[in-house]
Amino acid sequence: MLTDSKAFSGFAVPDVDAAKTFYQDVLGLRVEQNTAMGGLLTLHLGGGTDVLVYPKPDHLPAGFTVLNFPVADVGATVRELTAKGVTFERYPGMPQDEDGVMRGNGPDIAWFTDPAGNIFSVIDQA
Repeated sequence: MLTDSKAFSGFAVPDVDAAKTFYQDVLGLRVEQNTAMGGLLTLHLGGGTDVLVYPKPDHLPAGFTVLNFPVADVGATVRELTAKGVTFERYPGMPQDEDGVMRGNGPDIAWFTDPAGNIFSVIDQA
């Protein structure tokens, strides 16, 4: 029944303006805002993928990764984002290097949060 549906994902933020600034200016994403729809954001990602970001004043971030960004070089991406002020998460029991990258336990991956506390990752695209 839904085989041909172009599904999309979405998540909430309490402050769409702060989110839009972060996604555009820090992450370098193409962001469209629909002010007629309460400020909804659409993140236009590679491969024609769109992600909806909607305002929710009482938002509580999930305890899991909501968005993964496959990249060619996780370490270089982490250094670039760190230079832009992004702080990478450290998780107890995870073998992460000094930059916060977990290596040798599956694909290289590092986690960070947006201003709303939503967890994102940069992960090796190979």
